[in-house]
Amino acid sequence: MSTRRPLLVEALTAAALVAVPFVLPHLGFSPTTINRILIWGLFGLGFDILFGYTGLLSFGQSAFYGTGGMFAAYLLTEAGFSYVMTAIVVGALVAGVVGYLVGLIALRRTGIYFAMITVAIAEVFFFVEFNPLSDYTGGENGLPGVPTPSFNLGFTMLNFSTDWSMYAFLAFWYLVGLVIALRIVRSPVGAILSAIRDNPLRAAALGHNIHGYKLTAFVVAAIYAGFAGGLLGVMQGFMPPDAFMFDTSGQLIMQTAIGGAGTLFGPLVGAAVWLYLSDFFQNTLHLGATWKLVLGTVFVLLVCFLRRGIVGSAVDLYRLTTHRGKPAKPIEASSVAPTAISIAGASAAAAPMPARKRPTDHVSGAILQAKGLTKHYGGVVANSDIDFTVDHGEMRGIIGPNGAGKTTFFKMLTCEVPPTSGKIVFEGQDITGMRVTDVCQLGLTKSYQINQLFERLTVRQNLTIAALGEIRGRFRLDLFRNIRNIPDLAEQVEHTLALVNLTGRPDTPVSELAYGEKRRLEIGLALATSPTLLLLDEPLAGMSPPERIETVALLKSIARGRTVIIIDHDMDSLFELVEKITVLQEGRVLVEGTPDEIRNNPRVQEAYLGGVHGVMA
Repeated sequence: MSTRRPLLVEALTAAALVAVPFVLPHLGFSPTTINRILIWGLFGLGFDILFGYTGLLSFGQSAFYGTGGMFAAYLLTEAGFSYVMTAIVVGALVAGVVGYLVGLIALRRTGIYFAMITVAIAEVFFFVEFNPLSDYTGGENGLPGVPTPSFNLGFTMLNFSTDWSMYAFLAFWYLVGLVIALRIVRSPVGAILSAIRDNPLRAAALGHNIHGYKLTAFVVAAIYAGFAGGLLGVMQGFMPPDAFMFDTSGQLIMQTAIGGAGTLFGPLVGAAVWLYLSDFFQNTLHLGATWKLVLGTVFVLLVCFLRRGIVGSAVDLYRLTTHRGKPAKPIEASSVAPTAISIAGASAAAAPMPARKRPTDHVSGAILQAKGLTKHYGGVVANSDIDFTVDHGEMRGIIGPNGAGKTTFFKMLTCEVPPTSGKIVFEGQDITGMRVTDVCQLGLTKSYQINQLFERLTVRQNLTIAALGEIRGRFRLDLFRNIRNIPDLAEQVEHTLALVNLTGRPDTPVSELAYGEKRRLEIGLALATSPTLLLLDEPLAGMSPPERIETVALLKSIARGRTVIIIDHDMDSLFELVEKITVLQEGRVLVEGTPDEIRNNPRVQEAYLGGVHGVMA
């Protein structure tokens, strides 16, 4: 999917589809098997967007496959509707509506609970098709007599009644489905889906409505399934009842795993392997019922030795041989001093872009106020009756011994957890009880004590996810918009790269970064949302002395012209950075003051350092 040759994948796929009838029959593929592969591949395109790109494992795709196919077949057989393609499209839309309704229920849960809900839904649809709706679906007999498509072009009539003519029909629609899928995964929505797969909580904290995007992926997968189901009935001249069976969903998942999830082509390749081996074991080796055992063993071996599937492993091998995936060398400790200087210089030259929707120039007064903030976890009091005010442009530090309630306090300020009692006002608006996504859209965000990054994405992609939240808002269905065409997006990402001194690492996977680089990227994610108030939770945690020098230089540079609150245990660095410090002890505010006042305060020395005076001097 080269940015310089954006249509290369589509062109190569079209050429391959033209070549298939001349190649695959010589390898033992029958025309019927090839046509079935195309239908499974189209079915799998939607499932790969749902599973491979969004990380949602659904065992209920057979429900939408059967719904779309049965609805189209009913129109064409029982209802006397004569327009084949219109019936297939209507069936796909009905499957999409059903997918929307099912998604509203299933997406209330995540992980294994979501998967189990989809299993139950598939079984419900199977029962309904065989019993209450058997008069419409044919029950165990299915719906025979589905007509083949034909098109009157005026000067000639196109009929798709033979195997190879049907192949041309199916190949065309597979290519259309692939082009649409590629547009989706290359769009802003596709980028956010990948972020949700890697780290849904961080995607939400960057201002994205992850439930809305998950539901979008679910509906897209249902539409693809319904369309493929309609094509199945047309290809066979008969809509089979086993389209609703759980076994159909299971085959789809295994084919995607064999071919490679998150590649779009994986389901097609997996279907080719699955169907070819199925035919080979049954019709050539005559294994009888044992063929499933042998095929299952082959599946286990493929998944174990090709962890990313056939297509994913081929992509990894290509990157390895062309050195595209070769990681850049991490910054050495010996280069710390010049690196710190470069951070300060780069940051000064590349000031962060202000939030276009939240101008704060020449604003004074309080930007954040917390009144009576209290948090109970059962009988444990994490925070109690905290009053806290921060002014525009202030650099505030928060310190306290372990267990003082600092992180819980931060989580309440960013609405990650609701307070038991109390009130939070941000820029004059009561945000108590809001969601973390909403307060990020208002301009309040944080970096995390433990890095919360999108590990499978590159540095640039991580920052793009963050910038999209500020540029596009919580939710937007720009499914077919090229992400490179979004105004100001590239500029905002480049500014942030320069600000956190990662301009030399934009296309490096996050998993290959050094720890200090990850910490800078963690801060960069928060900065890319253009916040008016930035909260940093222990930005120096776990760093070596050289890395601390780099990060302190970074924090000094980003503090200019913005409001920042920092929690950290590195007293020397924190006292150097901030103008005012709030000390927490046992979930309460002990004292507030300037660094010098806090350093010399006997109560702080007693509470924080156990009475060892002079340590903070």
